[in-house]
Amino acid sequence: MKAHEMLSELGLPGRDLYGPPVSGKRFPDGAQYRVEIPSVEGPRVLEAVIEEADRREVQIHRVSQGSGIMLLTDAEILEMCHMARESALELSLFVGPRASWETGATAVSGAGKVLGAQHRGQDQLAYAIEDVLRGVSLGLRGVLVADAGLLWVLRDLKAKGELPEDLVLKVSVQLAAANAAAVKAMEDLGADTYNVPTDLSLAQLAAIRDTVDLPLDVYVEVPDDFGGFVRHYEIPDLVRVASPVFVKFGLRNAPNIYPSGTHLEATAVALGRERVRRARIGQEMLARYYPEAETTPPGATFPGLPVDAKVKEKA
Repeated sequence: MKAHEMLSELGLPGRDLYGPPVSGKRFPDGAQYRVEIPSVEGPRVLEAVIEEADRREVQIHRVSQGSGIMLLTDAEILEMCHMARESALELSLFVGPRASWETGATAVSGAGKVLGAQHRGQDQLAYAIEDVLRGVSLGLRGVLVADAGLLWVLRDLKAKGELPEDLVLKVSVQLAAANAAAVKAMEDLGADTYNVPTDLSLAQLAAIRDTVDLPLDVYVEVPDDFGGFVRHYEIPDLVRVASPVFVKFGLRNAPNIYPSGTHLEATAVALGRERVRRARIGQEMLARYYPEAETTPPGATFPGLPVDAKVKEKA
């Protein structure tokens, strides 16, 4: 097809890479994969995740949160940063507010739901920047972004020295770039790590990996509202094909708890513990089918680890 040739002339794969090649790309420390536990919605959930990971001997590298920086108190952010730093965990908190929480109607319409995590208008964009500035001032060094405009602004603020150079910009699955050119555009806009749509095949992921160098975040178990797929047996091939990759353990058949808070804390804690159990299953899959896969060793330092600060009051 002529289109295949035209894509190749632009330096992009001409088609999805069937019979996916093994990726030769790695994290800076040589690792092929790291493990992420999402939906860690506050200090007590993070505490439970760390405890469960220790009990089940599961190494995790990143925890992320979906309710947003704006729905955590200063003391809660300080406590989460302290715990993550002590456990050598990258901590990524979502930027808010987002369109689905505002007064606009498009985000709740059938065709407009894809816009739900983006920022409507310049005021909401400014609020999002304030969210990032506050998090950074409390020691946070990883933010979760779902708006291309915000990503661009944060990239340039980092370049100007207004934000720390080591601030990790993690792009949410809700931005939904689903091909090599689109993910490359996100990389150019400043993405440090990209959460690909949950239903991409190995061939499609291979084409993206061929084009970009940033780590890909890949759900191997997917929340119901993002498809509900359970891809545990694909984990070894995902690591081979998509390296460097964050293997991300969501949870099927679980309630949507966003935005979370103390009224949902017991549920969030239980879900966090179960996500770690699922990660143990994934770890056993890798040990069985790809034992030579390399990961970042315990206690290592890497971008996204919070800057530690003393907790001055109880969260």
